[in-house]
Amino acid sequence: MAPDLPTAADVDRAAALLGSVIPPTPLRRADRLSALTGLDVWFKREDLTPVRSYKARGAYTVLAGLTEDERSRGVTTASAGNHAQGVAFACARAGVHATIFLPRTTPRQKRDRVAALGGDQVEVVIAGDAYDDAAVAAADFAAASGATVVPAFDHPGIVAGQGTVAAEILTQAAELGWQPDALVLPVGGAGLLAGCLTVLAERLPGVRVVAAEPSGATSLAAALAAGGPVELDAVDPFVDGASVRRVGDLTYRAVAAARASVGLSAAAVPEGLICVEMLDLYQVDGIIAEPAGALAPAALRLAGGLPGLAGLAPGSRVVVVVSGGNNDVSRYADIVERALVHEGLKHYFLIEFPQEPGALRRFLDDVLGPDDDITLFEYTKRNNRETGPALVGIEMQSPDDLEGLVARMADSRLRVEKVPPDSPLFGFVLS
Repeated sequence: MAPDLPTAADVDRAAALLGSVIPPTPLRRADRLSALTGLDVWFKREDLTPVRSYKARGAYTVLAGLTEDERSRGVTTASAGNHAQGVAFACARAGVHATIFLPRTTPRQKRDRVAALGGDQVEVVIAGDAYDDAAVAAADFAAASGATVVPAFDHPGIVAGQGTVAAEILTQAAELGWQPDALVLPVGGAGLLAGCLTVLAERLPGVRVVAAEPSGATSLAAALAAGGPVELDAVDPFVDGASVRRVGDLTYRAVAAARASVGLSAAAVPEGLICVEMLDLYQVDGIIAEPAGALAPAALRLAGGLPGLAGLAPGSRVVVVVSGGNNDVSRYADIVERALVHEGLKHYFLIEFPQEPGALRRFLDDVLGPDDDITLFEYTKRNNRETGPALVGIEMQSPDDLEGLVARMADSRLRVEKVPPDSPLFGFVLS
């Protein structure tokens, strides 16, 4: 039998439980995005919770609802990201033992963070090469031990706990003397969206809500189109905190139930644009965001504007959830690369160079522009051929410089093929 949908009253009870554990996160004006969009944009800073994401809200709510027997048998979960950290934090506060399964691909920084947050209450087990392997191991452990599984999103307690984000937004906005005209929320499995809509449908009906998804993992849009959750054939794992093949059954039901009361729309946000926003959050706003954390702010930068906000008057108040700040420093080289490619400032070409002296010098003198910079040159010399292929990366000062470069390439005697960003060859330069 399907569990009952959480209500706004359930969210209030979750808020009462969380009050002494997770202080309300700040609601702060986003000057940069306000200037960029002409709207009055505010950030809900979920990256400032003790685990640097909203995930501990739902995890603690679930743990607080366990019976004494369930508490004695402990809990288990599988995750490679923020959910594991949220469960670890909640278990340490609730005094419940957790066995958390992580895939081998989980960076050591995240493994150490889970262990540090959980302390003596958490045992970290490395299982399998991917999340699915860890999930199977957690399910097997639960069946053998009687431990309670704490899902990442598809659970009434998770939904109620995440819904406290919207409850806080409404309270904080009221203290400032206004109410939101729209909210932009990141979506993976839809736990946060379901919880927030549960509150908004009752307490701010008619508000616009935009569900921002990575372009490579639009599981909510697929579910809305199909009238129920469907599994995507493939997902791009870059936005690891929101790259979900299938939204939850319970979360979808909660979203569907609230749709009649709010103006809900879904928006697909390119991964490259997310990287652009991550860099601006860091360099301009001083906010360290992971890809999923920058997902909702990036949606405001979609070309032509965010469709779900069309028609809003200038200065309308829009609250955007910055959902997480657990980003590995080692990822920034990849993030910068993706941002440059998205902005049209970096391009890759396959070029057949004549195997003769001076060929590269002619390319530099006659083809490359004065402000163009070669950032990658991978050349293979073949002694039995007259030409040799090279993969060349070129960074420009302006996207408008590409037209001249392509024209000069066409005038040269080189055979040139531009590598499109969706080519599998990009896996050679993007980690």
